[in-house]
Amino acid sequence: MINWDAHICLPQHPLADFSPVDQLRAAGVNYLSLNVGADMNPLSQVMSVIAGYRATIAANPERYVLASTVDDIIQAAADGKLAIGFDLEGSLPLLEQPDMAALYRELGVRQILLAYNRNNDAADGCHDEARGLTPLGYRMVEAINDAGILMDCAHSGRLCSLDVMAASSKPVIFSHANAYALTPHGRNVTDEQILACAATGGVVCVSGLSWFLGSDKPCAADVARHAAYIAELAGVEHVGIGLDICFQQKELDDTPPGGFDPSYWWPASAGYSADSPPTFTPPDVWRTLGAELRKVGMSVGEVEMVLGRNMMRVAQQTWRHA
Repeated sequence: MINWDAHICLPQHPLADFSPVDQLRAAGVNYLSLNVGADMNPLSQVMSVIAGYRATIAANPERYVLASTVDDIIQAAADGKLAIGFDLEGSLPLLEQPDMAALYRELGVRQILLAYNRNNDAADGCHDEARGLTPLGYRMVEAINDAGILMDCAHSGRLCSLDVMAASSKPVIFSHANAYALTPHGRNVTDEQILACAATGGVVCVSGLSWFLGSDKPCAADVARHAAYIAELAGVEHVGIGLDICFQQKELDDTPPGGFDPSYWWPASAGYSADSPPTFTPPDVWRTLGAELRKVGMSVGEVEMVLGRNMMRVAQQTWRHA
């Protein structure tokens, strides 16, 4: 059995401490997707983070493997190691060059979404005006498919996400998003989006962030509730886990340079408040998540699908073999 966490954040800093990654490994995670940047991070910061994270992984071969294939993940689990891939939240770090997708793939990026909350020249964010996927965006989707990278629609506008899912030749995922029907937040996904994702053969990965779960103290039962809703609507083969735990390290300043404005990326009009930050499920939630999924009616085999097998399937269908 492989436990797969589709989205985790460390500080966007090359010297980020990997201790939180070790906590997830100790809790039973076999593969995690580690964020290396978003639309608000300039290319210089993204590349510095990728270089720093790669150096940490390379310096600890007894603990970590930078995974290229699903077989790498299976072998790492057998060896008692944690397999890691990177994800990119937004197309701005691609510099409007679709060919950048293949370069990021070589650097370890295994999934990419096109817009982080706000619109850019390729796609719409979920907290901005609805326009739909742009001509550049269509070229980006094709390039991401061709590079063998998972096409992600988290943080995307609803109309735009439907365009992406219609355009993609490979399964599409929402790496960290919950059911809007249960928690009506703009970052969550509607039944229409969930069903469209399933139609691609994709997976909606449940986030453990309080705002999106509708719980001030999020726990495994909250995650299981959203997973059960998605499974009932679209089928259990289309549910995964992407807890979106954001680990802060106060000694590291990872503020994007160049006049970064948090209120733009997380607008008060969408329900965000600097005075009331979100809370996250703890890493140990992985120890109890299987039992909570059983409580909502899933069989042992279905639990294994949600915790990892579904994401293994879409990765196997998408990732280009090295």
